[in-house]
Amino acid sequence: MRLSVVLACLLAACMAQEPRPCTSPPLLTGEYTVSTQNEKLWAFVKYLYDEMGQRVRLTETGNYQNKSFTYDALLLFREGAVYEIDEKARTCKKSLLTAAFHPMEIPKNASLLGQAVVGSSSIPGEGLLVNTWTGDLPGNTGKYFTTFTRSECIPVSTTLQTKDFGWMLTNLFNNVIGISDPNQLNPPDYCPTEMSEEQPGVFASLFFNLH
Repeated sequence: MRLSVVLACLLAACMAQEPRPCTSPPLLTGEYTVSTQNEKLWAFVKYLYDEMGQRVRLTETGNYQNKSFTYDALLLFREGAVYEIDEKARTCKKSLLTAAFHPMEIPKNASLLGQAVVGSSSIPGEGLLVNTWTGDLPGNTGKYFTTFTRSECIPVSTTLQTKDFGWMLTNLFNNVIGISDPNQLNPPDYCPTEMSEEQPGVFASLFFNLH
């Protein structure tokens, strides 16, 4: 009887522990939307994320400064290269990638704002338990707010301050653990080996400002 009481107390204590910053699964596939306060940018993005290989593939459609666009980029951080790809035209440009790779995670110095249920907790299977965190951006350039699922540390949304766009909101959905076609994270055979002197498109660097 005493053992049962002790085990019950330990279980209750574990469930009552305050959430801690976490890191997302190393392989993710999903989609997200981006919208900005100044209305300069709106985009729908499909992404592939490989933390172990430090590779990201972004396929985007949207509107930037009142002009519609499509964009397909493969970011290879270990190689230090961005491949901007047009599969229909079978063209590809390789440019220098100077940004550092950052895992999709909650920063260790983030502060917990609170825990909530997205959807409804009154019906089984209709609610998602999430944690929302906040902190200062590097260089104290502004604030960020980010929400991840409680159980698997899957990103749900991020809001942050940016110099060029004001507040930027990102909502992630249809996230799946794993990558069904890893070949999408390799440059197509028609991509050049030499580096272009041109700068990569503005959208190539947005992904790691959003999670």
